[in-house]
Amino acid sequence: MIRQVVSALVGVTLLSLPALLSVTWTSQAQKRLERAEAEESSAPEVAVAAQANESYCTPRLQKILRRVLQSCGLIEGAAGRGCEPVDAKSVATMSGEDFNALFIPMKGRGGIVQFEQSSTDLDELDVALIDRAFADRKGASYFFVVSRASPEGSEETNRQISRERADAVLSHLKEKFQDPDLEDQVGLLWLGEEFAQLDPTFCDWNRSGETDKCEPEDLNRSAFITWIDCTL
Repeated sequence: MIRQVVSALVGVTLLSLPALLSVTWTSQAQKRLERAEAEESSAPEVAVAAQANESYCTPRLQKILRRVLQSCGLIEGAAGRGCEPVDAKSVATMSGEDFNALFIPMKGRGGIVQFEQSSTDLDELDVALIDRAFADRKGASYFFVVSRASPEGSEETNRQISRERADAVLSHLKEKFQDPDLEDQVGLLWLGEEFAQLDPTFCDWNRSGETDKCEPEDLNRSAFITWIDCTL
């Protein structure tokens, strides 16, 4: 009888474990967001940019960056964690179009690493573009890798593909530059197909792949990369 009771208790515990882990993760994400909002209320309204483009680092951009960096675990020693689409949408509190517009002033320094359909592998042209963009720091604080997927396939599959694309860029940077501070500089956002899809206005950016071909699916099988000229 005692064995049956013990077995039943173990079974109930195992069945409830996924739900408990989900609640714990959600609670941690909420705490990060609450901390970011609290710091927003006490942060100065004037942006500070060291050796950077001060006109670009506006209070509005600074506010968005702080929310994304802190709430998605991209600073405080957790650069590799990143953000999924549902997190990015709630944290940015803005439309995908407005989110993309934040990066327009970085056109001359940013780049779009284009992947083949369903691929997460970097080729020589991809690597060359990443290396050029990363070398063009000019005193900036954070290197953003914002990866996406085109609409083919399921949302879950596209989330995973975009995450692996961001990880591929980070892995290359680690191997190439072997910088001990890299984890504190590189922020990853993997957006799948659900948030901030790039439109044709980004066709004239530096791109790897077939640069004479620029359909929406080509732009969004990608990892957008750029240094952000802001010190928070």
